[in-house]
Parts: sequence; C-alpha cells; structure tokens
Amino acid sequence: MKRILYVLLAMLMVLSGCTGSDEETKPAGEEIENQGDEEAVARVGELEVVAENLQVPWSINKINDTFYLSERPGSIVKIDSGGTTRQKVSLKKGLSQAAEAGLLGFVIAPDFEQSNKAFAYYTYENDTGQYNRIVELTLKNDEWNEGRLLLDQIPSGRFHHGGRLKIGSDGKLYATTGDAATKPEIAQDLSSLGGKILRMNLDGTVPADNPFEDSYVYSYGHRNPQGIAWSEDGTMYASEHGPSAHDEINQIEAGKNYGWPEITGDKTNQGMETPIFQSSSDTWAPSGMAAHEGKLYVATLRGNALREFDPAAKTTKEVVKGVGRIRDVLADGEYLYFVSNNTDGRGNPSEGDDKLYRVKIVELP
Repeated sequence: MKRILYVLLAMLMVLSGCTGSDEETKPAGEEIENQGDEEAVARVGELEVVAENLQVPWSINKINDTFYLSERPGSIVKIDSGGTTRQKVSLKKGLSQAAEAGLLGFVIAPDFEQSNKAFAYYTYENDTGQYNRIVELTLKNDEWNEGRLLLDQIPSGRFHHGGRLKIGSDGKLYATTGDAATKPEIAQDLSSLGGKILRMNLDGTVPADNPFEDSYVYSYGHRNPQGIAWSEDGTMYASEHGPSAHDEINQIEAGKNYGWPEITGDKTNQGMETPIFQSSSDTWAPSGMAAHEGKLYVATLRGNALREFDPAAKTTKEVVKGVGRIRDVLADGEYLYFVSNNTDGRGNPSEGDDKLYRVKIVELP
C-alpha cells in the first residue's frame, strides 16, 4: 500500500465562503475547494491508500480481508490481496444519468459467504418517470445480476435520492430516501416512500413490528439522509443534508417525525424532533457514517473532511482533511476506511482519484 505522510497543522484554517449547505444541488464543477497540503489533515500519522483509480465510489463493504465498493456509474469494485477487480453489474433497469443518481447503496447479505447475495439501491427512468428501487443481487463469475425486487418506485427527481442501505443490529434492512428535491412535502406524507428511513425484512416484506401498520416507514420528515449507523448499545443515528447549511446528525427512533420541511436546524415544533448536532451556517454535506466506541465518524462532501461526533460530550471536530470530498466511511477493528469522491463532478480530482483510504483510529486527534 502506498503511504502518504501528512503534517499536523498548528491550527485548522477556518472555512469560509460557503453560502449554503445544499451542495448536492449545485451545478457540476461549481465547487472549487482547495485540496492542497496547506489544508492538510488535522492529525499526526499516516493515511494509507488501499486502492485508487475508483469511479465515484459510494458504499464500502468489507468481508474478512476483501472489500466490495459500489460505484455510481454501475460497477462493484472488489479489492483484496490480489489487487483490484471491477465487476460488472447487470440490472433489469437502465441506470439514470441524473445528477447524484446511479448505483448508490450496496450492502453485503449476512450469509454472503454461502449465498453470494447482496442488496443494492439504484436510480432508473422509464416512460412514467424516474424512480429508485431496492433489489437483491447475486455474484457469479465476477458478475452481479439483479434478482429479487424488494421495493420499487421510491420517489426520485433531479436531486435528493437518499440511497444508503445498511443492515441494522436487529438484522433488518434499512434504506434512506430523499424528498426528490422539488417535492419536499412528501417527507411529511406517510403514504409516500420519499423523505424517509425505511425498514424491511431481507425478503422485502414489511416487519410486523414497524411503527406504522403495513408500512415500510420507520421514521419520516427527512430531506436527504445519506448515512445511518448504530452504536454499540443499539442506538441508531442518521446524517442528513439541510437547506442553506443546517446539516444534521439525528438520533433515530421508530415512528418519529424529524421535521422537514416544517423545521430545520434548532427550530422546534410540537411532535417533531430536533437534531443532536446541526451545522448552523457551516457546511458539512454529510454522507456515510460509522460508529465506534461511542463516537460517530461521518464522511462529508462539501465539508471535505471526515468528522468525529461525540454524542455524550456534544462536540464535533474534523479528524481527517486534505483529500477532498469524502462519501463513505467504515469502522473495522482499530481502523477507519473511507472513500474520496472527487470524480463525482463537483470535486477537483488529483492523480489516482478516487481512492480508498485507511487510518488508525488511535492516531486521530
């Protein structure tokens, strides 16, 4: 693995000039954040480059010593001791070319070593419109093929597809969905799948203990959630893009309403939840997240950093910076693994981008 030595800054430079947090609705190429060493990582130690030349990686999975990463243009990348293999994904619907769309969430099934199965979330278009769907994939001879359809016609639009898939500590499959950008009111509509966190059995059926009868909806009032994680005690958290800054980290509980579009930031309304962290006038654009020993680690896009959140102390800080946009993060043992997203049309790719990185948690400041 290549190693890149980064220098500890005496003080972090204060980010300025961010007029809004909804960076995912910005035209491609508008963001011109500096990724040079003068704004390097805020820690002592080394980042290890596990793999490079990735194509807009979106989700990280690790089974034993093998990684499987989804790429938004429609591939799965396998990374092991033998190198990097880009595996074909054969889907029943053509991937949408809309901004932020494509092959997004991807999670390996718990019995993958026996079944060769995984779950995927992707955006497609047909004669009636643009939608997201959740499907089962099966791996055979380095090719993934779409099999069972778990859920279809999740609202989609120009932006705000949501897209994160995770298997919870309860063994259920969770999915984050966006409000489709132009229809924020659907986040409050319990009959709509948009602007929600959904929960299902691994065969696509509705769990009997979901908070709303015969409904996949687990929580609602979300704008564009892109990360979910569970702490060691089973507490669930989600990251969410806010409008004009006010990005959020929420503690998720079954059946709760998280306010969008009625409230943002620290505003309150009866029957609606406020976030445990919100970025105020700063910009994070949070995406994938991981939990480790009471801390939350969140990949940020416009924030160009990996951030640590401490729910007990109510503090947050940047722990890795200087590699550009970061899309997803995975905690495994003493390491954090994360992927850059500088090739997504909004970053400034350096040689070898995008990359999968590794850093020891004990080395973080």
